[in-house]
Amino acid sequence: MTIKKILPFTISLILLFSCKENKLDVSISNVQINTQYIDLDSIIFYCKNEKILKNHQIYKKRIPDIYDYQIGYCLQIGRVVDTAFVNSIVKFRADPFIQRLEKRIREKFKSFKKHEESINNGLKHLKVHFPKGKIPTKIVFMNSLFRANAWSTNHEIGIGIERYLGNKTDVIQELPNEPFYDWIKEGMDIQFLERDALCSWIMTHYVPEKKSNLAESIITWGKIIYLTEAAFPDKEKHQIIRYAAKDYQWALENEYSLWKFLVDEKKIFKNDEREMANFLNDGPFTIGLPEKGPDRLGQFIGWRMIQKYMEKKEITLTQLMKIPYNEILQEYEIED
Repeated sequence: MTIKKILPFTISLILLFSCKENKLDVSISNVQINTQYIDLDSIIFYCKNEKILKNHQIYKKRIPDIYDYQIGYCLQIGRVVDTAFVNSIVKFRADPFIQRLEKRIREKFKSFKKHEESINNGLKHLKVHFPKGKIPTKIVFMNSLFRANAWSTNHEIGIGIERYLGNKTDVIQELPNEPFYDWIKEGMDIQFLERDALCSWIMTHYVPEKKSNLAESIITWGKIIYLTEAAFPDKEKHQIIRYAAKDYQWALENEYSLWKFLVDEKKIFKNDEREMANFLNDGPFTIGLPEKGPDRLGQFIGWRMIQKYMEKKEITLTQLMKIPYNEILQEYEIED
């Protein structure tokens, strides 16, 4: 790893490399996947009362992990007997806030078709890079009651569609300021829906969690974000890292200062849970750095490390997953 000043003649090289063909933009025209999509929110909220038990029996077998999460954790109904289950669903559907929330969901999501197509394209890109990689059998759209954006099981992805209504929506604005701080509401943006779904799947099935120290943690996250970029090579870069455009630009402009801070403060090889959380977890900003900057700058710097490494190397993404963090760290060069 090195930190160095940029020389004038390297500017032309940077422009040259920036014009190089995007190696992540691969053809998916011949790729086939068989992922099924389920609108569980509609099934739970709009089915007739006499069909509640029938649907209950169907979906607790068809998508057991996701369904158990939805019923047990999100709706907090739990493992109840049939009559009590029906009564709980009826009570849930009668709540005035839930009715308004469902109305907003249906106004926003008249159809999931374009989201399904985008997710399918993302999965196809992954399939090109990882021919033997795992692909979800089902993707479930649901109202998680603001529990989660997207999460993955062994075989499915669940998407909490209410968290993509937009922070200007009345039901979002009415959420209590604690724990739904302004920065959390601002992130409830539909532009991140497909990105979150694929990132969740990649975290769960493609990039093993490793965190012996801060350097390994940020490079692990770098691989996750880079694979998400590979799934959506045409998306704006700020969407891939889940930043506002201005925050992504701030991070780019301050990449050198950020890395210099980590090196000078000798944080790179620390194995400190709090330090890792400060640089990797969601928040209003990255703790320990200027508050005008975005959160998760550890993820950002890890992503930049992987991007720069892959610009130099002619290797596949499958091979990248096997490269140890210290090798990637040694290759990282950042110019002021």
